[in-house]
Amino acid sequence: MMAISIRQPWAWLIVRPDLHDDDRLAAAFEGELKDIENRGWSTNYRGPLLLHAAKGMTRDEYEDAQDPLWSVGGPTIELPPMSELQRGGIIGKATLVDCVPPHQRESWWHLEGCYGFKLCNVQPLPFRPLRGALRLFDVPDGFASQQETVYE
Repeated sequence: MMAISIRQPWAWLIVRPDLHDDDRLAAAFEGELKDIENRGWSTNYRGPLLLHAAKGMTRDEYEDAQDPLWSVGGPTIELPPMSELQRGGIIGKATLVDCVPPHQRESWWHLEGCYGFKLCNVQPLPFRPLRGALRLFDVPDGFASQQETVYE
C-alpha cells in the first residue's frame, strides 16, 4: 500500500481525530476538513493511501498552520497543543482521487503554486510507528495488511 508523509499540524488537519460521524460530515460541509495536501510535484497515482505524520515539526510550522486560512476567510480551527500531535507514524488512511494543477485551485486548502492532492474517505487510525520517506512510498505488505485488518 502507498503512503505519504505529512508534517504536523497539517496531518492532524486532514485526519481530524477529534471529530466523529455526524461532526465529521458537518466539518466537511463547512470546509473544516483539509481535503488537499499541497506538494511541489505531481503524481499519477490514484487510490488508497496511508497518512503518515512526519517526525519533524517546528514551533513556526505549528504557528503558521493557523495563519493561511484565516487570512482568506477559511475556517477557524483550534489545534491541539504541539505536545499532543502524534509524529513518526501512521495516523490515518484516505483515497487519493486527483492531483489538481496549481492553476485549477478551488479549495482554500490548496496553496498557490502547488499541486493539490485531493483526498477523500479520510479515516483516522490508531497511531502506529513507522519510518516515513519522501514523496509517495510503499509500506511493507505485512504492515499495510495489519492496518486494514485491525482498524476496519
